[in-house]
Amino acid sequence: MAPISQPGGAAETARSRISRLAGRFNAMQAVSYLLLTLSSLFTVFFFGWVVLASFKKNRDLFKFPWRLPEAWSIDNFVKVWTTNQFGAYFSNSIVVVCLSVLILLIVATPAAYVLSRARFRGREGITNFFIVGMGIPVPLLFVPLFVTLSYIHLADTLSGLILVYIALSIPFTVFVLTSFFSSLPHELEDAAILDGCRDWQVFWHVMLPLAMPGVATVALLNFVWLWNEYQLSLVLINSPENRTLSLGLYSLINSMQYSGGDWAALFAGVTIVTVPTVVLYLFLSERMIGGMTMGGVK
Repeated sequence: MAPISQPGGAAETARSRISRLAGRFNAMQAVSYLLLTLSSLFTVFFFGWVVLASFKKNRDLFKFPWRLPEAWSIDNFVKVWTTNQFGAYFSNSIVVVCLSVLILLIVATPAAYVLSRARFRGREGITNFFIVGMGIPVPLLFVPLFVTLSYIHLADTLSGLILVYIALSIPFTVFVLTSFFSSLPHELEDAAILDGCRDWQVFWHVMLPLAMPGVATVALLNFVWLWNEYQLSLVLINSPENRTLSLGLYSLINSMQYSGGDWAALFAGVTIVTVPTVVLYLFLSERMIGGMTMGGVK
């Protein structure tokens, strides 16, 4: 005679499996949070240490590396800003990066809107063309870019560097903005057309304000990448007066080989290079996270 199965036995088994899976998920989540916390603390600690070391003298830096500065001094910043010409390098970086990001958004935002909303022959091919452009390694373009800029007399100029930055940033920017525009509801666009808006009015007054979190996201990501970019500027810029901050920091490191190592001044240079991106992220972090996680409906 077959045993009679007790009522609720299957339900108890399902509940026990769910509880085991939930416990396993909570354990993995706790480990992930722990690793992220340790990584964040490690980054914040050493970044803070570099900033504090930039206010010390070399003697105090090596004698008391883990103490706060006994006498706070900005001599290291003044030295790298004037003697090492970081002021000129900073101005070059501001001009190059800000103009590149501004022109990039002016070009890429309407293009992404058209690719996401319009329906025409070849749209998929153009979109795939931008996606393929994201996969091309930048080092493969060093020689063609240098030859092309030399042919049009833009080699070793900030204008040529801006042109290259814009061209190489367009695929990623169009790809991200196309995905964001695609998430916006079509009903808002249809309502604006019914109210008598033209295509450019729909884009400028309706869709672009909704897409501002995505625009801020790509602006911040491109700013950080271009601000810290080194390889392209090293290949395309030769004149000292046209150097960006990344090249200026590299020249400061090279000069330390013959000056005995002014580490406090080097840390001041690193602080000057890093602080603008940190400040920009603090101001735009919420908008950036919103642009990556929110859709137009929400």
